[in-house]
Amino acid sequence: MPFAARCWFALNALVVVVALAIQIPITAGKVEGVFFDTPAARVGNLFTFFTILSNILVAVVCVALVLRRRDSEPFAVAWLDALLGITVTGIVYNTVLAGLYDLRGAEYLADRLFHTVSPLLFVLGWLLFGPRGLVRRRVVLLSLLYPLVWLAFTLVRGALIGWYPYPFVDVATLGYGQVAVNSVLITALFLVLATVAFGVDRLAMRPARTG
Repeated sequence: MPFAARCWFALNALVVVVALAIQIPITAGKVEGVFFDTPAARVGNLFTFFTILSNILVAVVCVALVLRRRDSEPFAVAWLDALLGITVTGIVYNTVLAGLYDLRGAEYLADRLFHTVSPLLFVLGWLLFGPRGLVRRRVVLLSLLYPLVWLAFTLVRGALIGWYPYPFVDVATLGYGQVAVNSVLITALFLVLATVAFGVDRLAMRPARTG
């Protein structure tokens, strides 16, 4: 991978680390009045957000790319999950969720890093530098385990403690029927994005025509 690409992905990983360094102490100190409302519990809740998990996955994958460790199926699945997860994060937050929060100062900065800067850097990095040839049908199918496991964990945990990270999976407010519809829509978005990634990857691997 070219030096410019390694610098790009290193920057992306740094953006995630900086955003976490800003957000964690803010979350720990924010009294919310929810189940087990302690600093540790608040930080624990933070790490159940799909946004946070996807950004962490992006950082891990970016570090692996910088270190040139990308020759296995587990990496291919992790990389595609990072690409799909961070893309869904950017799309869903900026079209559905952004207007629900009034953020200021450092918290607003962390929010922009998580939901705008990191997604743009990672998607543009893929389009500009690759890696290529990782999006295969088996990898696409395996990548769907990430959102499905997150959803199952979120619903079970939410039923136990009465707290959900996002309004669209809040069973207490919406009911299981509407949450099921929302989940199907998000899964469909994953499939559409995976199909697009598959097509773009194949197109990028075609040798350029000459003459």
